[in-house]
Amino acid sequence: MLLRNREVWRTVVAFVAVGAVGTAAAWGVAGRAAGACVAATSAALLLVLVVATRARYRAIARLAAQVDDVLHGARDVSFERMREGELAILASELDKMRGRLTLANEELAHERNALADALADISHQLKTPLTSLALMTSLARRELAAEGGHEGELARLRTMERLEDRIEWLVSSLLKLARIDAGVVRLTRGHVDGGQLVARAAEPLAVAFDLADVRLVRSVEPGSGFRGDMAWTAEALENVLKNCLEHTPAGGEVRVSCAEDALAFRLRVEDTGPGIAEKDLPHVFERFYRGEQGGGAEGSEVDPTGVGIGLALARSLVTAQGGSIRAANRPGGGAVFDIVFFKATV
Repeated sequence: MLLRNREVWRTVVAFVAVGAVGTAAAWGVAGRAAGACVAATSAALLLVLVVATRARYRAIARLAAQVDDVLHGARDVSFERMREGELAILASELDKMRGRLTLANEELAHERNALADALADISHQLKTPLTSLALMTSLARRELAAEGGHEGELARLRTMERLEDRIEWLVSSLLKLARIDAGVVRLTRGHVDGGQLVARAAEPLAVAFDLADVRLVRSVEPGSGFRGDMAWTAEALENVLKNCLEHTPAGGEVRVSCAEDALAFRLRVEDTGPGIAEKDLPHVFERFYRGEQGGGAEGSEVDPTGVGIGLALARSLVTAQGGSIRAANRPGGGAVFDIVFFKATV
């Protein structure tokens, strides 16, 4: 490795050239014996130079390997086992840097865990009164219906129930986004079957599809799948399906398909709605972004995706697993979402 170093080669060539010139000059001035003495001295000095350079480069290589270990998460690396000299000074400074980085990482991990615990507490404190409020609203609506109450009052109570569901969904989604940002979400790496993934994502939305009179069409390639987290990927796909459902008129359909090829596992979700405005396409996955597209199967007043959370959560969950997601418009009308999980090896 040392002889492949251009800097070393240039130094050796320059040293040999100077030694040859000195040998020739001594030979011409003082005779053959003086030339031989200068040549031997030059050779000895060259050997010393090569040995010293080799030792220095070995020390630098060890230092570089230790730095690489630190960059890959090693905590027990020490730079103190160095002799006196410039490399020892450099090693001492690197050791100080390692100590500070280790301390900073530990403090950051502690803060992430504290944030996750605080968010969990806040979510619990919010869900408890929301659940009680939802039960009381449902009970009041049933009692009013049993007493033959006014239809307008019943409609307002039903709207309250939908709004309560919307708030609960928002709290849950914001908590998940915050946990992903804090780095406390633990994603597993197991085999995810495409058929099971689609079924798991679509199951919670079955009633919503029926109520909206929207048909869900599935096309799954048998045996297709990838390595990832089933639960969180199903959560991402569910949010995409929910978004398409909300923007598909009655009588329309949402199509979900998945297939696997030599490069990746690919999911596609399409709807027969109005599509996405061109100026909104670059922003559909941004948090709290609200574009021109509105309305939905049940009306925009209770559209839970209208605050720009569902697709943002879907993107976070997909990218956290090394996948990609993009949105586009179908040539025949409607929106299309492509989710791709590339394989590590081909």
